[in-house]
Amino acid sequence: MKLLVIGSGGREHAIIRKLLESPKVQKIYCAPGNGGIACDAECVPISPMDLDGVVRFAKEQEIDLVFVAPDDPLAAGMVDALEAAGIAAFGPCAAAAEIESSKVFSKNLMKQYGIPTADYAVFSDPADALRYIREQGRYPTVIKADGLALGKGVLICTDEKQATAALHSIMEDKVFGNAGSRVVVEEFLTGPEVSVLAFTDGIVMKPMVASKDHKRALDHDEGLNTGGMGTISPNPYYTDAIAKECMETIFLPTMHAMNAEGRTFRGCLYFGLMLTPDGPKVIEYNARFGDPETQVVLPRLKTDLVEILLAIIENRLSDLEIEWKDGAAACVVMASGGYPGSYRKGIPITGLSADGQLSDSDAVVYHAGTAQKDGAFQTAGGRVLGVTACGATLDEALQKAYDGVSKIHFDGAHYRHDIGKTT
Repeated sequence: MKLLVIGSGGREHAIIRKLLESPKVQKIYCAPGNGGIACDAECVPISPMDLDGVVRFAKEQEIDLVFVAPDDPLAAGMVDALEAAGIAAFGPCAAAAEIESSKVFSKNLMKQYGIPTADYAVFSDPADALRYIREQGRYPTVIKADGLALGKGVLICTDEKQATAALHSIMEDKVFGNAGSRVVVEEFLTGPEVSVLAFTDGIVMKPMVASKDHKRALDHDEGLNTGGMGTISPNPYYTDAIAKECMETIFLPTMHAMNAEGRTFRGCLYFGLMLTPDGPKVIEYNARFGDPETQVVLPRLKTDLVEILLAIIENRLSDLEIEWKDGAAACVVMASGGYPGSYRKGIPITGLSADGQLSDSDAVVYHAGTAQKDGAFQTAGGRVLGVTACGATLDEALQKAYDGVSKIHFDGAHYRHDIGKTT
């Protein structure tokens, strides 16, 4: 098979390296890819939002399957466009992807179908939102932009001053563009966070192994929120009993709710959960593989990923037994100095071999924001590399991952030293 993966980050690199394990795969293209991905797939300069360009390329190259990884093209209807052209595609249609692209839609869905989540209210006027926050008098309070905002559209406010500033920046300054035309004001939940990705064809739901993401930029969960500074799998808080409860109260009800709305979800549905004192609740849905959760979940997958994708597309996921490796996986993200704020690009990276990996390490390097110049790697993004390792125990996986990190250098590099160690 010839495959095309849409996207350019560490998630896409992890997906490509897992797909390459399949005997079914002859060649993989990636649009647009990055410097490290170019070592494992042929990168083509097509924007992930160029729906016509992707369809045209897929036809010209007789692509057998397109894997649409990022949120924006899913929300824009890339899967719909590919299927209309007779090309097999993995990912939800635009109507189903709205479960991520509109916080208002997803919160209303949960309310209507009794899926546990935080109390909330929706506003299109900042003055009304502030009045509600004052009346509630509960801090911290959570303010979310309705639309897609690169994972940064959620602000946690500890007082009225912060809430006022947040509403102003989202709804009036439009720091997230039209994504901030409406906001969800939400109750602040407490408890351990869990990320669960699940394969579904709309008929059955098959959760993957759980993971834990570390969002804050600095050690001890301090600093600004990021796209993710590291992950571990399994999640130590996610017991078999909690998994069973989530399946009965959250996962299957979500699948049935989307079917009832005429928005059958086929693809990877991501559940961002909080294990509150009142039981598991949904913080957010994503309509695709999470980043960097993918970098610890897919390395533990034993079943051929191509087989799973085909089973979902052909509505026969129930026929497939999905197997996972025992043990644990850990990913440590190496970021550019200044991230998630402003940062420099084009800084040389040393320690990597010509194929973008580590020659004397058990760790795998997933490239998130790199480029190649004159045969050498350099930084090209905020999150630069995800260094991932597997082990019999979490401590062993972490040791191997951090050992890999110690072998890589670029000026200004920063990473967290406590991945897997904080609550």
